[in-house]
Order: sequence, then structure tokens, then C-alpha cells
Amino acid sequence: MIRTQLALLQRELWEHRALYVTPAVIALLASLATITGQATISVFNEAVDVAIIGGSNLGEAERSAAISALMMGIAVLIFMGMWILSIFYTLDSLYAERKDRSILFWRSLPCTDFETVLSKLLTTLIVIPLIAFVAIVITDIVILAIWSIWLMIKGGDAAHLIWSAAPLFDNWLATFIFLFSATLWGSPLIGWFLFVSGFSKRSPFLTAFLPLAILPMLEKIIFGTSTIGETIVSRAMPKPLFRDVDPSTYFSDDRISADQFVSVLDLFDLGGFLTSVELWLGMLVCGLFTTAAIYVRRYRDES
Repeated sequence: MIRTQLALLQRELWEHRALYVTPAVIALLASLATITGQATISVFNEAVDVAIIGGSNLGEAERSAAISALMMGIAVLIFMGMWILSIFYTLDSLYAERKDRSILFWRSLPCTDFETVLSKLLTTLIVIPLIAFVAIVITDIVILAIWSIWLMIKGGDAAHLIWSAAPLFDNWLATFIFLFSATLWGSPLIGWFLFVSGFSKRSPFLTAFLPLAILPMLEKIIFGTSTIGETIVSRAMPKPLFRDVDPSTYFSDDRISADQFVSVLDLFDLGGFLTSVELWLGMLVCGLFTTAAIYVRRYRDES
């Protein structure tokens, strides 16, 4: 079973190169944007010198907060790209094999519909977040290295300004937790997309999103409530993962103050997230949709 799953996961990486090309492109664009930004601000020599001196005089907490903000920005950028990729991947994964009739070949192999659909679910829940995490770590290192080179050219001390205060492992652990928690929180949508991919004969994207748009409108018209719409929208973000944070604690006398900032992990309520009823109900819904996807793959014809 495990060896079969590993082979099927490898198959998904072979057939869907976008799984690793997408984060690579995002990382490249982010690096080029960093270089472009540095070239743009380099013309303001006096302002740059003042900024470097000011940054050198900041405390370690302030410098850590600034670097964490940069790293979180990179993580969110890649996460958004991978989440969009997950949507298109799940909608195409079962539909494409029927469209090009490759399902006939895969059915001739000693692997069941359960194993095949499970591999596509695991690709979305595990492989894509892992690829995103690796891409984020590499991009962080590359962009911080680019900033270090630029600072040294400008006469700044990159070791003091960046590397002595960079909370790398703290941010990377927080990113790792965030990626997988976000995927689990959005698992009902993933299961729904897999089911639509296996069920739809044409235009799975329209088939998947049309009910998600119509049902909230019907609920609003008939009952005057918006529970369905709010539930669907909320699944795009792992809301229970974060503690309630008062933004005013990070401001003092109309300026940013990082005295209260310790680490990104302090913003997480992992225990509350894992014990959330909404999380487990969502995973149950994902399981039901995945079971339905296995059923329709088994009995759906190749057209």
C-alpha cells in the first residue's frame, strides 16, 4: 500500500509539472522584484545612508520584526500561488484522465480507484504544502542574501542588520504549521473539487464554482441569512489558528513599535485550532466528498 502510494505520488509529480514550476516562477519573480527595488532606491544615496544608519541603531526586536514581516510576505505570496494551483490541480486531476482516456491505461495497472483518488488527495494535502515550504525556505535565503550583498555594497553591516536578528527557524516552523493548517482548514473545498473533477463531463471549473455562488444567493433570498456564504469564504483562511491580536500594541506615538513582538509562533493558537469542532467537521466533509469521488471514478464512463 505504501509503496503503491509513493509510486502514485511520483506519477502526480511527473504528470503535473506545475506543482514545482509554479513556486519556482513565483520565487524567481520575487527575487527579480527585490533586485529591481534595490536598483530603484539606490539612486537616493543620502536617504539610503540615513536608513542604514537608522536600521543599525534599532534594537534586535525591531530588526527581527522587520525581517519577519519580509519573510511572512514571501510566505503569503507563495502560499496564495500554491492555493490557486491546488484548486486547478484538484479540478483537473480526475477530469483530465477521462478526457484524454489515460484512465484506461491506469485501470489496467494493479491499483484501485481508492488508491488513485487517495494519491491525488495526499498530493493536495501533503505534497503541495511541502513543495511550497521548500520554495519559501529557498526564497527566504536567496532574498536575504540579495539584501546582504546590497547592504555590503552600500557600506552597511549585513551580519548585524540581517543575520544576527533574522528569526529563520522560528519563521520557518511557523510557516510549516501555517501551510498544513491552511490545507486542513480548506479540506472541504479540496474534497468538493475532487468530487467535481471525477463527476463532471465538461467544464469542471464552472461545475464546481456555480453551486458555491448560487447557494449563498438562494439562502440570502429565501432565509435572509448568509451562513453558507460565510462558511465557504472562511475556508480560504485558517482563522482558528491565530490568536486575537490587538494591533495597537505594535504602535506607540504614531510609530511602529516592536517591543511587544516576540515571534510569529506566539500569534498561533495551535491547540485551539486542533481541537476546533469546525476543523474536524470540515475534514469529515472532505472524507465524504473524497468517498464520493472514488465512487464516481469507479462507475463513471471514460467520456
